[in-house]
Amino acid sequence: MSENNLIAISGGIGGAKLCYGLDQILEPGQLRVIANTGDDFLYLGFYISPDIDTLIYTLAEVNNKETGWGREDETWKTHNVLGELGADNWFKLGDKDLALHLHRSKALRNGETLTSITQDIAERFKLKTVILPMSDHIIQTVVDTDEGSMPFQEYFVKESTNPKVREISFESKHPETTKEVLEAINDPELSGFMIAPSNPYLSVDPILSIDKIKQTIMQSNKPRVAVSPIIGGDSVKGPTAKIMEEMGLEVNVMTIANHYEDLIDGLIIDNTDEEYIQAIESSGIKVKVSNILMNNNDDKTRLAEEAIEFLNELS
Repeated sequence: MSENNLIAISGGIGGAKLCYGLDQILEPGQLRVIANTGDDFLYLGFYISPDIDTLIYTLAEVNNKETGWGREDETWKTHNVLGELGADNWFKLGDKDLALHLHRSKALRNGETLTSITQDIAERFKLKTVILPMSDHIIQTVVDTDEGSMPFQEYFVKESTNPKVREISFESKHPETTKEVLEAINDPELSGFMIAPSNPYLSVDPILSIDKIKQTIMQSNKPRVAVSPIIGGDSVKGPTAKIMEEMGLEVNVMTIANHYEDLIDGLIIDNTDEEYIQAIESSGIKVKVSNILMNNNDDKTRLAEEAIEFLNELS
């Protein structure tokens, strides 16, 4: 795998699984992950970056295996005391996790960028993969629901995704990416792009909402592959299927193919969705069929290897 230099586009839990597999088989520095920051928000005075943290914890193998987010062997003393003090502590922060947020928030106040802070944290966790925030500016994912518009974390955590979604938008005073992201996309040694099986609407679209990122990727002559987040008409984890239904979309891999149609050359779908191969390929997208459910580390590595092989076939 030494000849491969890849860019993965990823959100949190689902995307982090594939990134873990890629990280295991690629050499140091060969994988760069453009990470969603549309979920980022200020909470109790701290700057929280959930998807970046999930990627870091997962690649460092210190993530909570049961929840998929947060740290393993976590404690909750600060969270509990905040509750006793009457704080609005609907977003659950463990003590280990809180230490990282303290560190990040202080660095931001001192004028450092989210990119430089993320690189520093990744080095301290001894990661060999480079994690690149999609922007150093706030780009907030806003969910318009039947109960009003709300920032993503309020919809996802505080409201437990219960409101019905009508539309998703992205708000920013500076919808710009970073020079580090653009340098990675334009790297002449790049082998290709991989869209991880993250929620297309909540995790990938915020990244692609930055016009410079999407246009630069589309102008690249490197192959682009996505892994479907939908298996057998449902999402493995999270509200992807629910959101698709509420926005009037059919919950199947054809909808995923249509969503990425102008961006990808290939789509990896699950064995259970073989009936869609012809329809997807008639739209100009090549299809690879696999078992894309990642239940353990072996599954993550196997799927990563198959995804790289598919990418190389398309190059």
